[in-house]
Amino acid sequence: MNPALFWKSVLEQDLCPVVLCDLDHTIVYMNPAAGKRYAGQGGMALLGKTLMGCHGPRSQEMIEKVVAWFRESREHNRIYTFRNDAENKDVYMVALRDDGGTLIGYYEKHEYRDREAMALYDFQP
Repeated sequence: MNPALFWKSVLEQDLCPVVLCDLDHTIVYMNPAAGKRYAGQGGMALLGKTLMGCHGPRSQEMIEKVVAWFRESREHNRIYTFRNDAENKDVYMVALRDDGGTLIGYYEKHEYRDREAMALYDFQP
């Protein structure tokens, strides 16, 4: 079995938006949750386009600074970037590295802080 299929399935099933970018800021992958989340900006049609087109000048500057910080050290892998009180979530930029530790891209990680409302082991679809 191809291990990449397992990783893709993890991302596809994640309820949080996941957008992977290369070092040129090209969007190389979006999970279904990201397609829905960013539907107003083009949704899945954003694949292959620059992430920078979705951000203003200040955000673009900060993205560049974070990528430069990721490059400084293999230990620099996650940075807190935004708090969304309306959705009770924190947002991070996370480095993507190859097996040798070389930076190959980054992604945005959403972490919701709401307590789960689903009952334990609720087998309903």
